[in-house]
Amino acid sequence: MPENINKLSFLNSQSRYWGRFTPEELAFNANLQEFAQKISYISALQTGGKISSEQAYKDIKSLWKQLKTSKKELGVGANIPKTES
Repeated sequence: MPENINKLSFLNSQSRYWGRFTPEELAFNANLQEFAQKISYISALQTGGKISSEQAYKDIKSLWKQLKTSKKELGVGANIPKTES
């Protein structure tokens, strides 16, 4: 069993959070890291021919919507003024 735990922590590792600390920011950072990890898996599956480009696109689009919803629900970035480009 400990070997399985080591594999899981290796595959799902998270980096330390260095940003402004609030519970919401920390939760969003965890969601962002999970998003990035899943995108990496999808990319590898598509590159290896295990899923189609269309399926990869749909999966990534779904994950992106989940991340956007998470950001909105947590209120992350709500008080940051927008800069003009």
